[in-house]
Amino acid sequence: MDRIWVLAETGEQGPTPLTLELLTAARGLASTVEAVAWGTETASLAGPLGEFGATKVYDVGDLGGALPGAPVASAMAALVGQGDAPDAVLVPASYDGRDVAGRLSAKLDRPVLTNVTGLTEADGSLVTEHPVFGGTQIVAARFTAAGPGIFVVRAKSFTAEPAGGGPAEVVAAPAGDVGATGAARIVDRHVEAASGPKLDEAAVVVSGGRGLGGGEHYAMIEELASLLHGAAGASRAIVDAGWVPYSHQVGQTGKTVKPTVYVAAGISGATQHLVGMKGSKNIVAINKDQEAPIFSVADLGIVGDVHKVLPALIEALKSRG
Repeated sequence: MDRIWVLAETGEQGPTPLTLELLTAARGLASTVEAVAWGTETASLAGPLGEFGATKVYDVGDLGGALPGAPVASAMAALVGQGDAPDAVLVPASYDGRDVAGRLSAKLDRPVLTNVTGLTEADGSLVTEHPVFGGTQIVAARFTAAGPGIFVVRAKSFTAEPAGGGPAEVVAAPAGDVGATGAARIVDRHVEAASGPKLDEAAVVVSGGRGLGGGEHYAMIEELASLLHGAAGASRAIVDAGWVPYSHQVGQTGKTVKPTVYVAAGISGATQHLVGMKGSKNIVAINKDQEAPIFSVADLGIVGDVHKVLPALIEALKSRG
């Protein structure tokens, strides 16, 4: 495969972890990797994006308060229209990424493969892996028509590794036609108050489930996570019950995490949850039901009541200072 584009999203610290994961995957699949970015500081991304394999960055520029979907997809479509088409476009499975992918699909009249968790190259095209039926089966897919193919990739599907490359070349991307959508503007932003590491970036994650018995007991999960310098997560069951916000959810319809240590407290281990955390390096399960499915993936299992086990763990950690 000759060329792959990666949609490069940025955060407070530069390129997002998922962007770096996609760049790492792309350089193992194509001879040339290029990125598409936007914002007022795109030039400052040349170094970190180049370090992970991008040789060129197409700069869509300052969006002037617009949502990224329309202008970024339009710019990418304009590049393709100029004959500058890649073989594939890798897009992060984020809110903005999905928006760009959908709009680009419509503009190029090309389908999209979503929820991608694996990518391999075969006979000049990409073969994708997708978990289905709650992650119990893996389906392989590929495009049979001419490219570029659009692939929306889930977080933690690849491990980000620097390539040691120099700064990428930054070139301006053409302004595409955004139509009536160009009138939409972001008028305000709300950032959720949080402390400690982000859930999908933490080295330690402590998650609680229905076995906690009630939302008031989730404080134990947060306290243990804080003592371990980690992040607090949750199963879908207690998110649906309104005990904790959706931003804490780990699983197929929540966040995918891959920490060094994952503690599942009072979580039975439904397949939907396992999909989002089974890649963790060390899994500790606490559940009073010794037949709970969570023990099938656990490295250490504790058969016991979370209301006895968690306070004991918290007290032990506090006693160590």
